[in-house]
Amino acid sequence: MKTSTEITQLLLAWSDGEREALDKLLPLVYRELKRLAERYLRRERSGHTLQPTALVHEAYLKLIDQKHVRWQNRAHFFGVAAQAMRRILVDHARSFQSEKRGGSETKISFDEGLDLSGERANELIALDDALKSLAELDPQKSRIVELKYFGGLSLEEIAEALGVSRATVVRQWRLARAWLYSELGKMQ
Repeated sequence: MKTSTEITQLLLAWSDGEREALDKLLPLVYRELKRLAERYLRRERSGHTLQPTALVHEAYLKLIDQKHVRWQNRAHFFGVAAQAMRRILVDHARSFQSEKRGGSETKISFDEGLDLSGERANELIALDDALKSLAELDPQKSRIVELKYFGGLSLEEIAEALGVSRATVVRQWRLARAWLYSELGKMQ
């Protein structure tokens, strides 16, 4: 298994325009991307039409289309991958809702938003909207939630990706959760 350092070196080479680095990188990160996709889809409504492989491939297409990203490290890459998967799932949920002729908004708690399962397209959309609001107020807190919840990164990996201490991540995570509890509570 390749180390985080080797993946980071390939990401940096890819950022420098080395196409062969991307060809070597994909097999190394594919399993982790698929694990992320499977984790996301377990939280989705039953009968979800996206499969983990399709989600990974859609996210991969978005990632290779990133022309102006200077990859910092493995955590940065998986954070961007998580963001791409989140966008794909939210777009898919919005499409699902529009097919249902604009079904009513469902109000949820933050805990429910963190444990998406069953018929949860509305909840995913509500959580995404709340994260967008948080990003307007405090982009770093929003990014921490995204990396932890959607990216599955550890607190240490988040600290590395954001260039802050683990203690800062812990503190910001707690504040972000409290804010999201409050925000999602207003929707009830």
